[in-house]
Amino acid sequence: MAEVILKNVTKIYDNGVKAVNSANIEIKDKEFVVLVGPSGCGKSTTLRMIAGLEEISSGELYIDNELMNNVPPKNRNIAMVFQNYALYPHMTVYENMSFGLKLRKFKKSDIDERVKNAAEILGITDLLDRRPKELSGGQRQRVAVGRAIVRKPKVFLFDEPLSNLDAKLRVQMRTEISKLHSTLGVTMIYVTHDQTEAMTMGDRIVIMKDGDILQIDTPLNLYNKPRNRFVAGFIGSPSMNFIKGSITDEVNPRFVASDNKLTLSFPSRLEKAVNGSRGKKVILGIRPEDISIKHNTEPENNVRVSLEVVEPMGNEIFIYFKLCGEQITSRIPADREYQEREEIDLAVNINKVHLFDGITEEAII
Repeated sequence: MAEVILKNVTKIYDNGVKAVNSANIEIKDKEFVVLVGPSGCGKSTTLRMIAGLEEISSGELYIDNELMNNVPPKNRNIAMVFQNYALYPHMTVYENMSFGLKLRKFKKSDIDERVKNAAEILGITDLLDRRPKELSGGQRQRVAVGRAIVRKPKVFLFDEPLSNLDAKLRVQMRTEISKLHSTLGVTMIYVTHDQTEAMTMGDRIVIMKDGDILQIDTPLNLYNKPRNRFVAGFIGSPSMNFIKGSITDEVNPRFVASDNKLTLSFPSRLEKAVNGSRGKKVILGIRPEDISIKHNTEPENNVRVSLEVVEPMGNEIFIYFKLCGEQITSRIPADREYQEREEIDLAVNINKVHLFDGITEEAII
């Protein structure tokens, strides 16, 4: 079993900066967990503490039920893949992949078997005699992953490994890493700032901000049930739209935007959920795909807007417009061409809205 457990793990640097604040994460054996968040949120620092490259200020780290706080990195039975590949330029691919095993005094036959098996898994067998300078970015990344595979670690750590690759190659490599996880059946912890990578790769995702963990959940739950406004806005592309307003204090509560230019009626099944927020300031969240060009049967949930920017994406179109003083995005089918400054009627799918407390920004529904 290769569970990784962080109990109240905190990192405070000598200058007093708290990079990670009481992180509590339980990663199951063979699970693929992604740490994601904006730059400076503490995700890479958390990964480096797991690897032993950063000292833990307080709290406990367990790998395979063994306390690791004072265990040197080389004895943690982990392997780490870095953003910059960290390959030796004067060595061949074979030598790069075998170097760590040679230092550990493995038999030559064992080294050869491990390197060739890893090369076959990654499709780089024909590259073993080349040097890093002769390889593309994607090939170098495969070599870096191969160097980790040959060690047969209990846990794989990835620190933004795809950020140096172009968009098409990133898509290809994230698919290959996901396949690799299924093939090897080991615990993987992956750090990225790209929420698309997180959503497509992780069994569970850890959302971090300013050193705090805001939510740990499956991709689907993070998308449909964000705990607060930050998580709601961070997950999803284009990101969720937000409009400030309040809930009316009447028999059938409604959402009214701060500038009174938008009023939305809630269906009966959502009225109970908003009862506790009657008369309070709230923030309404609605995803771009839930603002459609189809007319709603309830006229008050329709709105006329003037298009500011139109972005054709092939099978769909992103449209941007101002509503209640906010820049709003909608994604609609590419069934016809739309023009800037064109006025169109849109409908808000009230069954898909999210509501957040106007002060705490915690989710209400």
